[in-house]
Amino acid sequence: MNKRFAVILSGCGFQDGSEIHEATMSLLAIERTGNSYQCFAPDCDQHHVTNHLTGEPEEGNRNVLVESARIARGKVKALREYRQEDFDYLMLPGGYGAALNLCTFAVDGTECGIHPEVERAVTTTHAAGKPIGALCIAPVLLAKLLDEVKVTVGNDEDVNQALKAMGATPQNTKAEEIVVDEKKKLVTGPCYMLDSNIIEIANGAQNVVNALLRM
Repeated sequence: MNKRFAVILSGCGFQDGSEIHEATMSLLAIERTGNSYQCFAPDCDQHHVTNHLTGEPEEGNRNVLVESARIARGKVKALREYRQEDFDYLMLPGGYGAALNLCTFAVDGTECGIHPEVERAVTTTHAAGKPIGALCIAPVLLAKLLDEVKVTVGNDEDVNQALKAMGATPQNTKAEEIVVDEKKKLVTGPCYMLDSNIIEIANGAQNVVNALLRM
């Protein structure tokens, strides 16, 4: 039976939006298991724009939904349209956009705010008892919104301390390893929070999707 995944993107490009490898490999993992996905993104301005060749900030702004359409090949909906009853799973790839556009963790740390549409998507999905997956830095969203979760961001000690301050239990992992919180129905993987290659990203994303499907 086909299962439906909602995938929340945060732009296009790891320095100011979704990490493209993590997002793409998540979509591939979903389809490889015979299931389907719909991409969503907030219809709002990015926190800032970064030149991915130089790493320097650029003038002007870009829209998170419009930029996410680059990854989704145009097939992306505004996050305000998300309804948990239409989906079986929720997935959040990483990239700095997850910590800048979906929430403000990259700027405000443990005092971060969460985009209201992201908060609604995560909390309604969780309340319905449906599994949620998150990659890279995106698990900080789960730690902020849900109580006493078990997650991984690899082995970043600064982020681990922030997760603990938010009431979460971080676990160190290697590139392809995942952490499963059976009680909260969460699956997280570190991806590019570690010095990973694209094969490890693909395997890590597949491991997260497979674990979600077992729930």
